[in-house]
Amino acid sequence: MSAKPSLIKRIFTLIWKTINGIRKIILNLIFFGFIAIIIVALSADDEIVVEDQSALVLNLAGSIVDQKRHVDPIEAVFKQSKSNDPEGEVLLSDIIYVINSATQDPRIQVIVLQVGNLRAGGISKMTAIGDALNEFKAAGKSVVAFGNSYEQNQYFIASYADSIYLNNKGAVSLEGLSSYRLFYKSALEKLNISTHVFRVGTFKSAVEPFIRDDMSAPAKEASSALLTDIWQNYESTVAVNRNIDQNDIVLNPQRFLTELDKVSGDSAQLALKMKWVDELVSDEAFRLAMVEKVGQDTEGDSFKQISFSDYHAAVQPIPSLIEKDSVGIIVAKGNILNGKQQAGQIGGESTSALLKKARFDDKVKAVVLRVDSPGGSAFASEKIRQEVIALKEAGKPVVVSMGSLAASGGYWISASADYIYATPTTLTGSIGIFGMFATFENVLSNWGINSDGVSTSEWAGISATRALDPNVSAVIQRHVEHGYHEFISLVAKERDMTLEQVDRIAQGRVWSGTRAVELGLVDELGDIDSAVAKAATLAEIEKFDTKVIQQELTTEEIFVQKMLASASAYLPQASTQSPILEQLFSQWISVVEEFSMFEDPNGMYLYCENCNY
Repeated sequence: MSAKPSLIKRIFTLIWKTINGIRKIILNLIFFGFIAIIIVALSADDEIVVEDQSALVLNLAGSIVDQKRHVDPIEAVFKQSKSNDPEGEVLLSDIIYVINSATQDPRIQVIVLQVGNLRAGGISKMTAIGDALNEFKAAGKSVVAFGNSYEQNQYFIASYADSIYLNNKGAVSLEGLSSYRLFYKSALEKLNISTHVFRVGTFKSAVEPFIRDDMSAPAKEASSALLTDIWQNYESTVAVNRNIDQNDIVLNPQRFLTELDKVSGDSAQLALKMKWVDELVSDEAFRLAMVEKVGQDTEGDSFKQISFSDYHAAVQPIPSLIEKDSVGIIVAKGNILNGKQQAGQIGGESTSALLKKARFDDKVKAVVLRVDSPGGSAFASEKIRQEVIALKEAGKPVVVSMGSLAASGGYWISASADYIYATPTTLTGSIGIFGMFATFENVLSNWGINSDGVSTSEWAGISATRALDPNVSAVIQRHVEHGYHEFISLVAKERDMTLEQVDRIAQGRVWSGTRAVELGLVDELGDIDSAVAKAATLAEIEKFDTKVIQQELTTEEIFVQKMLASASAYLPQASTQSPILEQLFSQWISVVEEFSMFEDPNGMYLYCENCNY
């Protein structure tokens, strides 16, 4: 008797689930259809049009990078409403692609450089931009720069312009390079903090602030030589671009005062007199000059122009539906950390996974590893290098393209490549290793706090609250020495050198790309295009695409990003001036991020602290 009600219940349950499922599908279709209509409506009038004879305004802001830091998709949408964000990032590859596209585009005859919000780039990256600008000029087109003022990095890019305009109340700031650090030895002693340092390498000065009150003579020697190499490259490039004497780029204080007195203390007039700029103008005078050059825009209040971001959106290539043989490009940018890391940092697991992905992709015939890193964890560096070797064993050549820096751990992951390119100003080498930690037994003792107990071995009793056993210290130092021997042995094997040859140029010393080629640490000077061409040659492929292999957003992240992207254009412009608290918070975050890399399971680090020029 109970079977029939149960059967009826199941039938009605099935009917209800079917109806409810159909209801959800219909509601979802209506909901997402409504969103799609809104997106279409918002973007219908936003078609990007490039007018004939337009000026491409290369309004670069923030930092020029090989790979952007990971940003939450929703946060990324809101960041799009910030125009010329000095705290933002812009991809070097995007800048080069835009300039190269404009070179071939008959609608673009002029590039206007606006770099007032550019904060960092690295001379190697800015030189790559300059090379692209030179090709643009070689096509019979012109480049002009305009700014209220020019800082050193900004001026380097501006120097590639045919004409540099400066606001008549502005200035050009050229000072050269320096390397100064804070030293904590005396402070740590006053605080009774015991610092235990283990290192190999005369020039491995990462730990010097914790064991000295000043820079050692070897560190000064190495830093001075490195700064001289980089600055000579800067000066020679600017001198050629501006057709001026190198001695007229940075004036010593006495000469600066003399020249300044000649123009009654006017910094803008000084810049004009020294031929750093070509003309002093107001904003309105520059606008009128550009109107005369390219014509007036449709609204009548400026010259015909298109911004960097709009032009990039207009000319970016449509992905090919038919995949061809390709050279894979993998970016290793940032500190080398263990585990899985987001874009903008190198992870022992995550970067290895990208290399593995390239290995099992039948269409990827060779790989270019773009390295822009000061190093970090020795363990994570080795995991990545092992994947480089696996790629080579799979018959896929690996070519390294060094960006602004590829030092210490950055060099470790590069050493086993088939071929290594660097730029003249790449910071590389720093072949050395160190370990460091602090104990606080004396600090605690001053406060009447003492640590005591029992353990089954000396190792089990190691603690930041207790003094370090001398024998334990000796064991750690031996591990570090072994790590250094492994490093120089690796370099000797991969670069076909003797241990003695490597040891002489190692010791933690940082070299410029130019010197690294002379010393045999790098094969050739060249940019990423040179590396791609070399990889194709080694793989024996003539027709190929390039394929950036990177961490992908999840389906949900892509949906959210696309859904909100159109609406971002209607958000109010955010201020480019960060509040004081926001600035302090970002500084604090950067400190935390730097210290977060010190989590190597063996306590050993391949890190170049002297790589911020």
